[in-house]
Amino acid sequence: MTELREPSVILLDIDGTVVNYNLQIPQSASDAISQARANGHRIYLCTGRAKAEIYEFLWDLGIDGLILGNGAYVEDEGEVIHRQVMDPEVVERAIEWLDAQGLGYYLECNSGLFATDNLTDMAVLAVGTDNPNMRELWEEAMAAAVYDTGRGHDDVNKISFALSHPVDLDILGREFEGDARISTWTASGKKQEFGEFGQIGIHKAVGVDALAQHRGISREQMIAFGDAEPDLELIEYVGTGVAMGNGAQVLKERADLVADHIDEGGLAKAFHTLGLIG
Repeated sequence: MTELREPSVILLDIDGTVVNYNLQIPQSASDAISQARANGHRIYLCTGRAKAEIYEFLWDLGIDGLILGNGAYVEDEGEVIHRQVMDPEVVERAIEWLDAQGLGYYLECNSGLFATDNLTDMAVLAVGTDNPNMRELWEEAMAAAVYDTGRGHDDVNKISFALSHPVDLDILGREFEGDARISTWTASGKKQEFGEFGQIGIHKAVGVDALAQHRGISREQMIAFGDAEPDLELIEYVGTGVAMGNGAQVLKERADLVADHIDEGGLAKAFHTLGLIG
């Protein structure tokens, strides 16, 4: 029988870690999170998502706080303890570039999600045949979106855009060097279908460090779970970093533990292995 661990802080990426690529939470994962909390562990969602994307089914898991925008915004028990937003001038430059490229995109703000009218069509085109249910899933995932990007938002954490046609991200990175961090992410788990303008110096470990200082806890008391490259700094910061079996190979190579696939009970089995649950 696995010996139960002393109460720890558990940091959970959402997509590909808690929620699968059909936007479902495996029952085993939900049960494991509930049991871990009952055992005295604190649970934080640590995600690239904005607050508007933390839907009721995620709150229902029972969580103590949020690290959003890949570390740009942190809440602990409802108290905002860290907040950093993009420079409005950089946001305006990014919007001008995106509009010139004809790309669908959305601004991920603390006040909501603000998307272009063509975003859904461009997202479906970017994913292609990898997920035939993409339109339905995308509309579900973006249920909180307002389809009007407007201008003048001063609370943008990052900007995501659908790679519906080829874009030279290396050139884009040089164009925005020093002003924005250019990266990619996946909606299907099979390829990188979306690009992203992020903040320089912001990543998940920045938000986790703010939480650690606020709580007065050490890295060793933290356990993090992730599946993608934006989780690299996260799993390297904490005492124990776990990569999901469905995750990126580079993450698996850096992790302390590689879990099974999300749809094969990966989260719950790892919780058991680590002594978070019995």
